[in-house]
Amino acid sequence: MANHKSSLKRIRQTEKRRLHNRYYAKTMRNAVRKLRATTDKAAAIEMYPSVQKALDKLAKRSIIHKNKASNLKSKLAKYIQKLG
Repeated sequence: MANHKSSLKRIRQTEKRRLHNRYYAKTMRNAVRKLRATTDKAAAIEMYPSVQKALDKLAKRSIIHKNKASNLKSKLAKYIQKLG
């Protein structure tokens, strides 16, 4: 266990950030999963901007990598185009 006051604080901060990041990453994954489960093109088009915004925000805050966000957005756009 850490002995320094600063390292104890650092442990608290890290745990708080980890839980915060985990929550938003999980929320993003659920949104992507929900969009992929949609078979209605109109509903998917309506959902896409909010998912895209969430991905960009997470990438900006380094919760996910910017390339991962780009790849997910690209795949979702292709999926929406394929919907009939």
